[in-house]
Amino acid sequence: MTDAEWVQQWLERALDDLDTAQLLYNNYRPRKLEVSCYQCQQAAEKALKAYLTHMRHSFKFTHDLLELCVVCGSFDEGFRDLEEDCSDISHYATDARYPNKNEIDEAETKTALRKAERIVRFCAGLIGPASPAAPPAEQ
Repeated sequence: MTDAEWVQQWLERALDDLDTAQLLYNNYRPRKLEVSCYQCQQAAEKALKAYLTHMRHSFKFTHDLLELCVVCGSFDEGFRDLEEDCSDISHYATDARYPNKNEIDEAETKTALRKAERIVRFCAGLIGPASPAAPPAEQ
């Protein structure tokens, strides 16, 4: 697989995760809020890793979106505007996957969807025109 194909694989998975998060939120009753938030975190993580792969920069195994975003920011300062979004949804990598005492509500899920979409779209835009189009937000 070429470097460009590898980048596209990361980005396609990010878009699939974002689409899954939106479908779970929009089409299931009762809504699958925890799973939707988990998919938001996954979409953002894969988009950031797609960008780092695009930049030919290796990254360590992590689910910490802020850490990945800071590394991405060393290549493009626009990532600084995404640091708060990354920090806000990073915890869904574990909090939404396992039982815990903190319930996730619809407002929190809508916010996670918006933040994940912003991160994915930003990364896709930097990667360039060969990247697949992000699905439209359905909120």
